Amino acid sequence: MRKMIYWMIPVVLLNMVMIPAAAQNKKLTYKQVYERQGSRLTEPLPSVREWLDGRTYLERRTVEKEGKSHTATLAVDAVTGASRYHPDTTAQNATLPEGFDLAGSSSTTEDGNGYLFEKDGDLYYYNADKDAFKRLTATKGEERNPTFSPDGRYVAYTMRHNLYVTEIETGVDYQLTDDGSTHIKNGYASWVYFEEILGRRSQYRAFWWSPDSKKISFLRFDDHEVPFFTLYRADYKKDMIHGDLETTQYPKPGDPNPKVQLGVVDIADSHIVWVDTDPEADHYVCFPMWTPDGAMVFQWMNRDQDHCILYKADLETGAKTVIYEETQQSWIDWWTDLYFMKDNSGFILRSDKDGWSHLYHYSWDGSLKKRLTKGSWRVRAISHVDEAHGIVYFTGFKKYSVDNHLFRVGLNGKGLKTLTTERGTHRCIISTDASYFIDSWNSIDNPGMMYIKDTQGKEIRRLGSAESDILKDYALGKAELFTFPSGDGYDLPASWILPPDFDESKKYPVFFQIYGGPDAANVRNSWQRTSRYWLAQQGIIVISVDHRGSGHFGKEGVSLMHRCLGKWEVKDYVAAVKYLRTKTFVDPQRIGMTGSSYGGYMTAMCLTAGAPYFTCGIAAMSVTDWRLYDSIYTERFMDRPLDNPEGYKAGSVMEHADKLEGALLITHGDMDDNVHMQNSIQLISKLQDEGKSFEFMVYPGGRHGWRGPKRTHSTRAGIRFWFEHLLNGRTFDPDVD
Repeated sequence: MRKMIYWMIPVVLLNMVMIPAAAQNKKLTYKQVYERQGSRLTEPLPSVREWLDGRTYLERRTVEKEGKSHTATLAVDAVTGASRYHPDTTAQNATLPEGFDLAGSSSTTEDGNGYLFEKDGDLYYYNADKDAFKRLTATKGEERNPTFSPDGRYVAYTMRHNLYVTEIETGVDYQLTDDGSTHIKNGYASWVYFEEILGRRSQYRAFWWSPDSKKISFLRFDDHEVPFFTLYRADYKKDMIHGDLETTQYPKPGDPNPKVQLGVVDIADSHIVWVDTDPEADHYVCFPMWTPDGAMVFQWMNRDQDHCILYKADLETGAKTVIYEETQQSWIDWWTDLYFMKDNSGFILRSDKDGWSHLYHYSWDGSLKKRLTKGSWRVRAISHVDEAHGIVYFTGFKKYSVDNHLFRVGLNGKGLKTLTTERGTHRCIISTDASYFIDSWNSIDNPGMMYIKDTQGKEIRRLGSAESDILKDYALGKAELFTFPSGDGYDLPASWILPPDFDESKKYPVFFQIYGGPDAANVRNSWQRTSRYWLAQQGIIVISVDHRGSGHFGKEGVSLMHRCLGKWEVKDYVAAVKYLRTKTFVDPQRIGMTGSSYGGYMTAMCLTAGAPYFTCGIAAMSVTDWRLYDSIYTERFMDRPLDNPEGYKAGSVMEHADKLEGALLITHGDMDDNVHMQNSIQLISKLQDEGKSFEFMVYPGGRHGWRGPKRTHSTRAGIRFWFEHLLNGRTFDPDVD
């Protein structure tokens, strides 16, 4: 029986800062919370960007200079707090053409002297040392993802799906590939790679400079066989009398994926060496990484996503050599924080192959030099490796899965130490020589602090507090962390906020805010959003619950979701309602849930497969049938539909639509290119055929989320829904509440 014996916290407050009751008499207002009108309860912590060296960090700060207020980057001494401009851009900005400001540059060179600007589809360059400004490109196409070479001499970018380099000194452009088209993309990611492998922060960039600035590795995608998905645009703002169509090559489960090749191009002669992977194979190739000595490694994964290999590529022939490989019964996640030793002695890998995410030190021949961490706890990320002293710094949790701490351990696997002591969530940035680190910390009862500490964990200097002067004046509800039994061996994490005037003799509605995806915990020992306190102020118990596959129980728990998305999540959320029903102060007839994306899926599942435990819900931009989402994400957890028809059927909201009893509001943006509105349309059709009542709101032009007036509209509509169904039809007035 798997049980989280290391986190057995009863329903008690964790180190709550006690504020005199007489002082807590102010109430939050809707416009203060949701529309940012009026006072904020917390102050922003310093905007620390990175370390400049072992003792100096960079901070963005509003400063007064020559009688004017402006935002600048300052270099700050960690110990004394003394600061200076880095660089002092006032004089340079005065020489730039109108419309350009150094603060708005898209990237800078490693030495901080070169600045790159993107404007009207072209690139501009400024050299601070020489006070020289020039236009780099003048093309009909748009340069995408311009990136300086490490030596600052070149800028690489993609245009019309080809890869280019511009030499800054001469302004000469070099076209490195020539077969880019709608279906062929060089250095520019196919949609499903962008969304599910490279990540949204990549902005579709799929090329990487070598350390010596002489070569570029890139991925070439062939989308010829990838099906198109069409979105119909009819937003009145676009003045589209006849509408418009937008198409994306979007593979759904079982569809042909983009074919992929990995190339290395020499910018001196545009010669490309193709790495030895089958360009016609149904597999994944990604994450080419340059090692400190200029070698290149990359990762390969089979389509089933249960076998991953780390290869080293020969840059002259393209031949590949296996360095490390791994198989798992469920799936493998990409190794996104590999660390390559600068002395070329090997690499450090984070893997969850034994059921928990831990660190391993390997040599280049694939032999294990030392396992660095082990046990029923989790390493979340490698933060820094101090090779000179043989120490690895990393974040994770050990005793309490709702916390996040900074740890250190020797490369010999000894000397494991926790460097952050306060219970809560710590986000740390370590200096270049591991002398100091910046610790940004918050917890469920503290909005946050920021410190400078040395790498023994000793506080050097306090940088700021997020607690405002007015926080103590507000009647905020009581926030608590606790666990409850699943009924079959798990103690599931939860957090709630009770109404400020909580009275156990009364009956309160409960409102679940969830996401619910694999390894995507919601419950953390961190400061709660102000909107949750506002809802509690209305007389609602606001709760978050994490199921057994959320990550608190390691990969062991997450792997239970393999081939059965929806099963364990609904079971554990229902267990939460059963637990709440044992509380005399909970009204079982008023149990609401909301979530977006996977959270929308869970809301729709809980209102149908989880009926009658949940009585109302808002499902936003939801997946409703896993056959309708993209191939890489879905197949990672569910395999292909032909291989797992029963799992796809059981996990489809449509299969449970006949069970809907409560009030359901479905919302979606009609231009959502991630979770297509097709999902909601098919659920709507099924609910209509079943004779079920529900509400639907479409947001024209909305992608996977929306902003501006439509965001205001959807937020207000959601609050009205909760007032009607959780607060017995109470009228909502945004100008009063």
